[in-house]
Amino acid sequence: MSDYYEVLGVSRDASTEEIKRAYRKLARKLHPDVTDDPAAGERFKEVSQAYETLSNPDKRELYDRGGTQPGGAGFGPGFGFSDIMDAFFGGGATTSRGPASRTQRGQDALIRIEVDLADAAFGGTKEITVDTAVVCPTCQGSCCQPGTSPEACDICGGRGQVQRVVRSLLGQVMTTQPCPTCRGFGTVLPAPCLECSGEGRVRSRRPLTIRVPAGVSTGTRVQLAGQGEVGTAGGPAGDLYVEIVERPHPIFSRRGDDLHCTLEVPMTAAALGTVIPLETLEGDEVEIDVRPGAQAGDEVQLRGRGTEHLRGTGRGDLHVHLDVTTPRNLDAEQEELLRRLAELRGEARPAGRLSPAHQGVFSKLRDRITGR
Repeated sequence: MSDYYEVLGVSRDASTEEIKRAYRKLARKLHPDVTDDPAAGERFKEVSQAYETLSNPDKRELYDRGGTQPGGAGFGPGFGFSDIMDAFFGGGATTSRGPASRTQRGQDALIRIEVDLADAAFGGTKEITVDTAVVCPTCQGSCCQPGTSPEACDICGGRGQVQRVVRSLLGQVMTTQPCPTCRGFGTVLPAPCLECSGEGRVRSRRPLTIRVPAGVSTGTRVQLAGQGEVGTAGGPAGDLYVEIVERPHPIFSRRGDDLHCTLEVPMTAAALGTVIPLETLEGDEVEIDVRPGAQAGDEVQLRGRGTEHLRGTGRGDLHVHLDVTTPRNLDAEQEELLRRLAELRGEARPAGRLSPAHQGVFSKLRDRITGR
């Protein structure tokens, strides 16, 4: 008979863990499912017999005193499914996880709300009603009818897992599965709560006040920690994510942190220059200085009158675009005055001047300097 210690390549005082590691190494190399070498099959049987003897303390003690043990091919007792996986895939030893907890964290939720441009620019609050999961008011998350409580499962003894032996190509292996009676919880509900059906939570609508940070825009998501759905069995609530949708404003439009609007200026006011009051998005009033000779498309920029920055301090700018309007339906006196003005300016029969359809900034600046 071969020396089992030599077969496994370990010393006679090797520990049980050293013997197991030596067997895993040889099993990965010699098992018939991983090699086509005919001699490897006999060698694998010998290695398995050596491990079966030396891995069992009683059999090892008998063997060391000179006794013999009947051998056999396959994985020895105590070498379960996790050891097989370790031998062929190099994994570590696994341990039982124990019963699962009924109490689970609730899911995160996402809702979209519409806000006015002023609230998006400067911040505000919004009252909404959300449909979500809340703690069951009858059982308070215990999942049981009042006066009752969960009981240990008779099938798994409260472990939440059951073991069974199955036959495979590698012989008999021990598997661990969640208990089908208690679904892995280790406890059963003798009298589940009738209102929540033993879940510990119910659907309900509740009011919620949302603070809209200054500077948000369409697509911005605001996280409200712990305002999502309550978990099963009264578990902690998830988070609520609020996605902002900005309503269009009838006067102001937004580009980043800047605001834009168009101010209509009469032709005479544009020619002579004037000051026009303008109500801002904040509701206060500012004066727009229209310089003499203002043209359609000119812009007056008011620094620091745009929206607030979402992160950091400061604000964007307000851009006021001038739109010079031409008077219509002139009476005879008005028409005569305009004709007289045209004669004085030599524009009674203007020849006109063509310019590029999309005149660049530098071209406009050049024309202003040259007086064109």
